[in-house]
Amino acid sequence: MTAKIRVLIVDDQALMRAGIHALLNRKADIEVIGFANDGAEALRQVAALDPDVVLMDIRMPVMDGLAATRALVAAQARAAIIILTTFRDDANVFSAIQAGARGYLLKDTDHKELAEAIRTVAAGHALIHPEVTTQVLREFSRLAGQTASPSPTPGLPGLRNERLALLTERELAILRLLGQAHTNQEISDRLAISVGTVKNHISSILDKLDVRDRTQAGLFAQQAGLAE
Repeated sequence: MTAKIRVLIVDDQALMRAGIHALLNRKADIEVIGFANDGAEALRQVAALDPDVVLMDIRMPVMDGLAATRALVAAQARAAIIILTTFRDDANVFSAIQAGARGYLLKDTDHKELAEAIRTVAAGHALIHPEVTTQVLREFSRLAGQTASPSPTPGLPGLRNERLALLTERELAILRLLGQAHTNQEISDRLAISVGTVKNHISSILDKLDVRDRTQAGLFAQQAGLAE
């Protein structure tokens, strides 16, 4: 039997902790192993319980979620951290990424999406809520313009073109839309294909481009001039 993904919930609101716990209890492959009501307690609980994934709120007393994330990353904690918050402003998104969070989700995320995000980061990948992906791409593009070597992959234009040549015409069309920060549903509507088909194509695109997530794929498209 496959081991369950062990999750620690960190939030200063008891009702929120209970609600997330109830949602995750529905998932056969996920187990909530503990709670913390601030960042300082989260550090103690991670040390004691060794979770696979930490769901971390941002605004908390004593120690906020960003400070706790930085402390866990500095201590080389094994747990993957997902910031789960109501805040979608640029400063919080980039602070979380810079702190070392593996994911950034909004608290109105559907329970299926939350569970899938937990599985994604537990497997070593990264995930950002579609509603804040535009902000991430915009900032990454701005920063890339300030550096002499902006490619998200080693190897510069030649390697980039070789990887693009691996994509089918449909995958190129989807990659262009990723570069414009469209959601899976928006891509589905534009191309008249199912959301499931979109997801399958995106998985293929990530593999062929050798990038870890849709944000990097979108940046790849921007830097290749496909998203204009």
